[in-house]
Amino acid sequence: MSSFADLGLNDWLVKQCKAMGLTKSTPIQQQCVPHILKGEDCIGCAKTGSGKTAAFALPVLQKLSEDPYGIFALVLTPTRELAFQISEQFRVLGKPIGVRVTVITGGLDMNQQGIDLTVKPHIVISTPGRLASHIENCDTFSLKKIKFLILDEADRLLEDDFGEQLETIFNTLPQKRQTLLFSATSSPTFNELMSVSDKKPFFWQQEASIATVEELDQRYVLCSADVKDAYMFHVLDKFLEDNPRSSVMIFTNTCKYAQVLGMILQEMGVKCVILHSTLRQPERLASLASFKSHKVKIMIATDVASRGLDIPTVDLIINHNVPNRPKDYVHRVGRTARAGGCGKAITMVTQFDIKLVHAIEEFINCKLKEHSAEESEVMEILTEVAVSKREAEIRLDEKDFGQQKILHKKRRIVMEGEVRL
Repeated sequence: MSSFADLGLNDWLVKQCKAMGLTKSTPIQQQCVPHILKGEDCIGCAKTGSGKTAAFALPVLQKLSEDPYGIFALVLTPTRELAFQISEQFRVLGKPIGVRVTVITGGLDMNQQGIDLTVKPHIVISTPGRLASHIENCDTFSLKKIKFLILDEADRLLEDDFGEQLETIFNTLPQKRQTLLFSATSSPTFNELMSVSDKKPFFWQQEASIATVEELDQRYVLCSADVKDAYMFHVLDKFLEDNPRSSVMIFTNTCKYAQVLGMILQEMGVKCVILHSTLRQPERLASLASFKSHKVKIMIATDVASRGLDIPTVDLIINHNVPNRPKDYVHRVGRTARAGGCGKAITMVTQFDIKLVHAIEEFINCKLKEHSAEESEVMEILTEVAVSKREAEIRLDEKDFGQQKILHKKRRIVMEGEVRL
């Protein structure tokens, strides 16, 4: 069973898939779509780039076409960027039936979002915080009649600090509904849900000896912490020299360091965009659009960009820091080598990161290979990188970057209605 018609999908959906260049279904689609069409709850786990979004979007759209009304389905995601990406896929796949999709996330006008919800779109795609805020502060819409609740990147939604917001949302949903959970990495929470559920969900997890895709070349560069930035720039420069048309994503652990790295690269004549949570939402969307359209080939980001984003042109992931959680590593490197393509991931490892690397290797069941770097060439740019970094830090301090983050958080809390004035 490999064609979409074999999955029990209607002709209009099969034609729409073909128009998008999708001719063969993936294993997670083959396993999950028929069960969802039968009305079963579903938990699906498969590697990044395996077609999980279509695995839930296709059956939801088919059911919507048979009984169109709003609000028909609610999709929850942990990040704003992923919410917008999912909305694009729903709109394209559902174009023949005129599907109406609304995205509800932080960083955008709450009043306009309230109006959008009032007109009863077919599909609502949201981050938990903003939707919970609308539920608590607005009574002009209802989720009482939804047929589908979908949690994308479900492990992060269920394990991170979304508990109170999810409870607020779940309390407004009908008992009679289909619940679909999808993720690239499994979670003990899934087993707990299955054990307490009255309606036993269909569970499918892709069998694999390693947690990352086989087409991914995973390497590390061992260097001293005080010269890591220069080594990273050297690795990036050499890669772009050999692959001038490729796109690169660089992940780091804090908003401030993402900003600093971006300023260093720009100071050294390398064009890049930056994506992190303290940027305003229009700036985040603009950065993502520039990168996706290949206008800019380098993106520096925090883990807000590590989940679900599908950018086919990304050939290299650089981990500026080693993630504390192995699962975060899997999601970061999953931004390349998608849908059967090849890719490379290089992690900058210092003397303080050895245990973290061993934990990652154990989790993915694969040893990282050493990536060679010319120390003499790194030494040539060391001073330039160090000076650029210091200048960037001074400029950020002058702008009160850390203070801005605190004010931004307070403003966001007030906007999302978490503070009762």
